[in-house]
Amino acid sequence: MVLHGRTAVVTGAGRGLGRAEALELARLGAHVIVNDYGQPGRDGSGEASAAPAEEVAAEIRAAGGQATAHLGDVADFETARALVELAVDTCGSLDILVNNAGILRDRMVFSMTEDEWDSVIRVHLKGHFNTTRFAAAHWRARSKAAGAPVYGRIVNTSSEAFLAGSAGQPNYAAAKGGIVGLTTSTAAALAKYGVTANAICPRARTRMTEDVFAGFGEPGEGGLDALAPEHVSPLVGYLAGPSAGGVNGQVFVVHGGMVALVERPRVAAQFDTAKDVFTYEELDAALSPYFAGRAPGENFAAAEVLGLKKG
Repeated sequence: MVLHGRTAVVTGAGRGLGRAEALELARLGAHVIVNDYGQPGRDGSGEASAAPAEEVAAEIRAAGGQATAHLGDVADFETARALVELAVDTCGSLDILVNNAGILRDRMVFSMTEDEWDSVIRVHLKGHFNTTRFAAAHWRARSKAAGAPVYGRIVNTSSEAFLAGSAGQPNYAAAKGGIVGLTTSTAAALAKYGVTANAICPRARTRMTEDVFAGFGEPGEGGLDALAPEHVSPLVGYLAGPSAGGVNGQVFVVHGGMVALVERPRVAAQFDTAKDVFTYEELDAALSPYFAGRAPGENFAAAEVLGLKKG
C-alpha cells in the first residue's frame, strides 16, 4: 500500500487504460477520483453519462478501496478546476494526476476538417494542460506554505504516433507530440516544488484502438493478451509512487511486459558551411548525398528502435 493516504485523479478512467490505471492506484492504496465524460463514441460523440465513472468507482470500493466518481469534460477549463478542487475538498490534498482522457477523429491530412483537428487537440492537449495547470498551482501553493518540497506526481499519456508518425492521424500525432512538450516543460518548472512529470506511450487494446490492433498479437484461447491495459497500469503505479521521486521529464513506451525509456532527440549529423552562410549549391552537395536512397518520410530510428512495424 505504497500510496496509502495519497489522493489520485485519473481522467478518462471510465474505460480502457484509464480504468486499469485507476484500479491499480487504488490497489496501491490511493483514494482515486475517477473522472470520465462518459460519451459512448470514441470520437467524443453521444450524450455524456456518469455511468462509466461511477461503475469504476463502485468496482474500487467493492474491492476495499476508496474512490469518488466525477463526471466532466477536462478539456473545459473550469471543469478541470472543479476536478482538482473536488480532490482537495474530498481528501484534503491532491498528490497524483494521471491524464488519460482522449478521443479519435482519424482522417488523412488532405481530407481533415477544421473541427476534426480542433476537437482532438482540445481533448488531448488542452485537457492535459487544464488539469496540469490547476494541480501545479495547488502544489506550488502547498510548497510555498510549507517552505519545502511537497509530494506531487503527474503521469501524462502520449503515443508512439508522435514518435514514428501515423499517416491517418495528423491531429492525434500532433496532440501527443504536444503532450510530450508539455510534460518536459512541466517537469522543469515543478521540480523545485517536489513534483515530477513523466509521459507514457502505451500500446493497449481498448475502445480507441480496436481497429488499429485488429489481428495484431491477439492471444489464443485462454492466452494472455500482450496488449491488455493491465500491462500498462503497473508503470503508472510506479511513476505515481515514492520510489519514482528521481524520475522526472522522461518518456516511456510500455506494453506487454516491456518498458522502454525513450532518449531525447539527438543530433544525427552536422553540416557546416565553408563560408559565412550556406548557399543552395553547398547545401545540395552536403545534404542530398546524405539522404540518397532513403525512403521519403520514413522515420528509420523510431521504427527500428521501438519495433513499430508489424512483424
